[in-house]
Amino acid sequence: MALVTTTAPTTYSTAEVVKGYVALTKPRIIELLLVTTVPTMVVADKGIPSLGLILLTIIGGTLAAGGANAINMVYDRDIDALMKRTQNRPLVRGVMTPRAALLFAIALELVAFGVLALWVNVLSAWLAMAATGFYVFIYTMWLKRRSKQNIVIGGAAGAVPVLIGWSAVTNSLNLTPVLLFLVIFIWTPPHFWALAVRYRDDYAAADVPMMPVVASLRRTTLEILIYSVILWVLTMLIGPSAHLGWIYAISATVLGALFSFYAFKLHRDATSGVADVAQAMRLFHFSITYLTALFVMMAVDVLVRYH
Repeated sequence: MALVTTTAPTTYSTAEVVKGYVALTKPRIIELLLVTTVPTMVVADKGIPSLGLILLTIIGGTLAAGGANAINMVYDRDIDALMKRTQNRPLVRGVMTPRAALLFAIALELVAFGVLALWVNVLSAWLAMAATGFYVFIYTMWLKRRSKQNIVIGGAAGAVPVLIGWSAVTNSLNLTPVLLFLVIFIWTPPHFWALAVRYRDDYAAADVPMMPVVASLRRTTLEILIYSVILWVLTMLIGPSAHLGWIYAISATVLGALFSFYAFKLHRDATSGVADVAQAMRLFHFSITYLTALFVMMAVDVLVRYH
């Protein structure tokens, strides 16, 4: 990995440094992970788990994900400097040294493991560490710069929080959390490829083989559509497995139809030769709404059905 020379100021205020360390953890990504974790805990418990357990699981999961994201920024600081979307990240600007950022990330992981192992359960703690290891070593260090399937395989790390949420309540895993894991695993490529369409030039400049860089827009949007339909079908399997009722069934049907519709429109535009970046971003933003609504409605179904 090439070293990056920055022209950042030699000193930053305490507030800027603190803000920089927070930015290392990629808080917006963590928020999305937690949106799936808490509803999963409700489904596993068939009710609302103790607030203490929810809080400890959130803290442990947040610290683990934050540490993994920080390590990702340490390793990717060279390509972050080449992409307009990431040129303002703290390591590129020299807010802290790579060594300080790495020590910060390791500290987060150690505290995360301790919180989960001591106050939740050991299974959840090891699942969190496995997600970090997969994200850092498999996605960041191996796949991201070498394979167009980087986000397909690497997306597994982002699907682990539902396993952590389920195991936090039950101290075990079964078919339902595996299906929830697969939902996020299949959701990740169309979600991220839609964003990558918007930032194709950035990834090309950094020589990162994201799908829109190495394949035509028509091919990329076709794969987005295929994944969207598979996702729709997969979500329909969760109802019977988790013993959910009509609220979830209707929600999953409508949300899946909308997701597939947005994907179809994007592919239709690409097939006609129109590189509609705006449509790609509409799909990207809707994909976040989709995942949030899907998991929230799971929890609502459980609370209505069992209480």
